[in-house]
Amino acid sequence: MKRIALLGMPNTGKSTFFNRLTGASARIGNWPGITVDLLGAKILLGADMVEVVDLPGLYDLHGFAEDEQVVRRFLQNNPVDLLCIILNATQIDQQLPLTLQLCRLGLPAVAVLNMADEAERLGIRFDTEVLAAGLGCPVCCVSAKYGQGFPEARETLRRVLGQRPSTDIRALQADFAADEALLAEAEKLLARSVTIPRVLEHDLTERVDRIALHPIFGIPLFFLALFLLFQAVYTLGGPLQDGMAWLLEGFRDRALAPLQTLLPGWLYGLLVEGLYDGLGTVASFVPIIVLFFLGMALVEDSGYLSRIAFLMDALMAKLGLDGRSFVMLLMGFGCNVPALMGTRVMRSRGLRRLTMLIVPFSLCSARLQVFVFLTTALFSPAHAPLVLFALYVLSFLTAFATALLFKRRLNSSEPLLIELPPYRLPTFKQVVLRAWQEVYHFLSRASRFIIAGVVMIWLLTHLPPGAVASGPDTLAGMFGAWLEPLLRPIGIDERMAVVLLFGFVAKEIVLGAMAVIYGLEGDALAQLMTQHMDWVQAFSFMLFTLLYTPCLSTVATLRSESKSLAFTGFSIVWSLGLAWLLSFLFYQGARLLGF
Repeated sequence: MKRIALLGMPNTGKSTFFNRLTGASARIGNWPGITVDLLGAKILLGADMVEVVDLPGLYDLHGFAEDEQVVRRFLQNNPVDLLCIILNATQIDQQLPLTLQLCRLGLPAVAVLNMADEAERLGIRFDTEVLAAGLGCPVCCVSAKYGQGFPEARETLRRVLGQRPSTDIRALQADFAADEALLAEAEKLLARSVTIPRVLEHDLTERVDRIALHPIFGIPLFFLALFLLFQAVYTLGGPLQDGMAWLLEGFRDRALAPLQTLLPGWLYGLLVEGLYDGLGTVASFVPIIVLFFLGMALVEDSGYLSRIAFLMDALMAKLGLDGRSFVMLLMGFGCNVPALMGTRVMRSRGLRRLTMLIVPFSLCSARLQVFVFLTTALFSPAHAPLVLFALYVLSFLTAFATALLFKRRLNSSEPLLIELPPYRLPTFKQVVLRAWQEVYHFLSRASRFIIAGVVMIWLLTHLPPGAVASGPDTLAGMFGAWLEPLLRPIGIDERMAVVLLFGFVAKEIVLGAMAVIYGLEGDALAQLMTQHMDWVQAFSFMLFTLLYTPCLSTVATLRSESKSLAFTGFSIVWSLGLAWLLSFLFYQGARLLGF
């Protein structure tokens, strides 16, 4: 099977091109460094089945960042039949040196000028024949976002792949004298083949940036936008959530309830009261999660996220971090795992570890569904968005405080280099695809963990045989009794202690565990929680869930990325201790004030 490698600088639309070419779902984001893992897909190109691999973005083939090392290792250790080099056509002057480096590797190549529609609007003109002659490979102009020029680009890839046999790659050792010569060659080629207006203007971008990047109002505007997003999610998602719960409850009553007379009691309890009720409780919140990720996709793909990184850089520098660290915190809203992997774009070991220490405090989608459930159940529609917003703010503040405490031990002097792309209105397809990726990732992980977790919880709440379900004599009751003295000072009883215990495996299990332990799901479970907990206990529980040990997947990724068992252990102990301390201060303080 032949192999095409996609290469290029960050923020050239490489992953968008990959999705358009393969129909796959690579993660798309309008900020540098989003692709940190190798993504591959197989397509039929002419008569050949071809594997297309999307490599991490890089600035220099001889750079020292881990993502640049990943590219070098891949090219050295894997046969490649064709290099597909993606360039941002609006920044052709910055992109040519790397393109020349790649073209000099001796492999067949095709240069793709992406965002050609934007370049045309800016008045940039290309002589593709002269450019192709200078690079020594064909040149195509496309818009991966809208699909313009794609048939021609696909045909060019097919033609070059069929014409030129693969060759051995030339040495990748750094030759800085040769690199200097390439810079001079790139300048000459640019002068011969590209016409760039004397002034490039992005009128809309400049007008919006006067407000979005305002040194005083910029950060408050970001948090206001975040709050409005939560408000919209609750307003639009409430009826959808009620409809989903109604459908699930109706299916249970009509299709599953009659099975109680046909199945043994233990099997009915396991399948319906355990598995279905646990999964159903999580599924009822899928509409809200979908809306949340649709909103986040719009923010990310518009180019606003890069501005936030730039805007937050001065503040983050005081904490020993930089703007990229803040971007990783925002990425953690979806899942902490890819956010931890995203720290590979940082060259400094201290900066990377400090960022990895704070990322687990990000309020991920698994925690989100727990908080949505409890805030909907125990708070009014007017107060629920405020409570959720407060949890996100606490997530940021905890991360910032942690960085401030440990910045001297994990120090860094690496400067921030980040590109601010023009604002782009994402296509409907891009936004939906981006949101679907996050939801699919959540559901695929949730289904695996919840099925295993709910079955385990059901067994713990029903064993040993003869014990009253969820009673103190069950294994779950014993675990809860053991943990209860430690958690009673923060308002968490023995049943919710068992829920937290399984939450360490995966936060997706928390709602399913509650459904199994209390023997209810959906609205019935929500009504019971209003009788079982007051708002102080509920907020203390959510605060502890926000901060205590991350899930096993995050812990495993933290161990893999930090390559240090001691650092991983410290991160777990720190988050657990901080969660208990802050929950204790909140709960006891609220009780002293008479709440």
